[in-house]
Amino acid sequence: MTIMMVVLLTFITSASAVGYEPVPVDKETVTAYISKLEHKDGQLFIQADDIQWYEGEAANKIFLEREQDIGDLEGPPDGYYIVNDNEDLTTYKVSDNLEVLMQIYDRDGTYEGMDINWNEPISLDKFQEVFANTEMMDLSQFPYHLTIQDGVVIRIVQQFIP
Repeated sequence: MTIMMVVLLTFITSASAVGYEPVPVDKETVTAYISKLEHKDGQLFIQADDIQWYEGEAANKIFLEREQDIGDLEGPPDGYYIVNDNEDLTTYKVSDNLEVLMQIYDRDGTYEGMDINWNEPISLDKFQEVFANTEMMDLSQFPYHLTIQDGVVIRIVQQFIP
């Protein structure tokens, strides 16, 4: 849990450096790839593959520890590094009052409509719609920061990846 806090604090710090205001995260936040949204008995659930997300010096350190044959690289090429040692899925219950913040998604079925808009709030219904539509962009390929309170996901923040 301590490592996750360091990673999340790194996210907050480095995000400010790129020119947008990051969303505050807390100790109940996990980072994951969302593989499936599923309704059961009138309740929405997320199936997700929890990962470890690293940026900055933390990313450089874990990259150098784990990668072989990297040539002259001193860190990950894009400044972040993902560790996914366990691909088991975790099922999370979703709050009816879920807050969803997106960075990039298919807004209107055009490439022009997929521009970056940092921490853009969208409704849960809209999130389900765009997540299911993989024609122009597959949102399951992005990591998400899931804020969990009392065992229920109350916030989803899409992590932009270059």
